[in-house]
Amino acid sequence: MWFPILITLATGYLLGNINGAVCVSSLMNDDVRSHGSGNAGLTNFFRNFGSKGTIVVLLTDMLKTMLSCAVGHLLLQPYGLALEGTMLGGFAVSLGHDFPALLGFRGGKGIVCGLSVAICADWRIAILTAIAFFTSYGFTHYVSLGSIMATLTFGVGFLIVYWGNPTIMVLSIVMPLLALYMHRSNIKKLLSGTESKVYLSKKGKKQ
Repeated sequence: MWFPILITLATGYLLGNINGAVCVSSLMNDDVRSHGSGNAGLTNFFRNFGSKGTIVVLLTDMLKTMLSCAVGHLLLQPYGLALEGTMLGGFAVSLGHDFPALLGFRGGKGIVCGLSVAICADWRIAILTAIAFFTSYGFTHYVSLGSIMATLTFGVGFLIVYWGNPTIMVLSIVMPLLALYMHRSNIKKLLSGTESKVYLSKKGKKQ
């Protein structure tokens, strides 16, 4: 069983190196990491390039995650570990997205990946995760706060629903911890009141 696990991890990590923000900005003869926060994520892309191409970035990161989850599902399903395989694939692609070896280990923060994992693993938790994000963002316009709340919802949701499944429980802790670690600078800015807000329209930005 170790061979399918290693294949799942390797495939997921390599897929994670396909970064939507980097790919789309490179098509514009630019690099999203040379702008703003230097992060290769959806938020930094939107802040610096606007809505143009943002949907492609989103779909790229979602599709690579879902493909990785599908690989893990298919490889571990014969062992009765389909859900575990899905989550393992999701963890691997998140790791590759955050620390992509092929991109100099300068990646994103994995929130889109996390939501995509939830969509593949348990749609109920995916809905709660999305609600947590959009509610927090809607009231504050802090994408980072929405991401943090979504991360916590993801972790607590999987812990509660799959309590007693050691693999799922471990991954439901490790994945949120990874996301929180990637948001450590945002957390500091939120606490100090220096975090930047993100508005979906120029009109909203002026308010």
